[in-house]
Amino acid sequence: MADVTIIILTKNEEVNLHDCLKSVQSFAKRIVVVDSGSSDKTVSIAKEFGTDVYTHKFENYARQFNWAIDNVNIDTKWTFRLDADERLTDDLCNELEKLIKDHENDNINGITMEAWLYFMGHKIKHGCHNKRKLMLFKTGIGRIEDRKMDEHTILLSGKAISAKERFIHYDFKDMTHWINKMNWYATREMQDYFEYKGGKNSNVDGDSVITETRKKKFGVYYKFPIFVRSHLLFIYYYIFRLGFLDGKEGFVYHYMYHRWYRCLVDAKILEQIKYNRPFVETGDLK
Repeated sequence: MADVTIIILTKNEEVNLHDCLKSVQSFAKRIVVVDSGSSDKTVSIAKEFGTDVYTHKFENYARQFNWAIDNVNIDTKWTFRLDADERLTDDLCNELEKLIKDHENDNINGITMEAWLYFMGHKIKHGCHNKRKLMLFKTGIGRIEDRKMDEHTILLSGKAISAKERFIHYDFKDMTHWINKMNWYATREMQDYFEYKGGKNSNVDGDSVITETRKKKFGVYYKFPIFVRSHLLFIYYYIFRLGFLDGKEGFVYHYMYHRWYRCLVDAKILEQIKYNRPFVETGDLK
């Protein structure tokens, strides 16, 4: 097994957790589940796989994960950030084991990975963001930046390399859950928008790629008129990035994510401009 501790944050993830844990049980030396009060079978499923289960109240993703880093007594060389709706393939596990051995004692302190997104059971092959996620890092060298939305893993020193194989992201339980999740995200993204515009969390020390990506988002996308920009974004990803090639599921995904969700964020931005309500932590997804 790889000298890795996997940390998974959960809240009512019985639909996803079994397959997630099954995909990594022969890969990682230790698996930790940090649960924030599940009322389903999440905790019992975690225990069936012999994972170490902790319970901690959820404020936001970054604080929950950083709490885990600081409190679950990690004694492995590497730490892995994994979500319950993500799976590792055998090919990816084999590649990661080799990369871990090759870079055990140098300044390569992190490994980024890219996902294959599944929506409504369909692999979305076109029109998706080709975003790499820093998921594996040497213990004590990585943390999650404390922000409302789009939080990244940050290396405190050294560099990251990229894995060639992809992990699998099952971003769908059912439409009701997905819409509730997007509404939850939209509130956090609205708050993040105003914090960024106010100068908070605008730069990420030591990570110019993330900083430049955010500059494009806030310096380009948000320069377009409110509500118009979501329509343009949908056209860009669905037409020019060939999202229409993914059939009916592709249309639902691109319309709901790039059009409806981005419009919802704009509606919450407009609401905040009009009423200027104090921000409160959204907590975990109900």
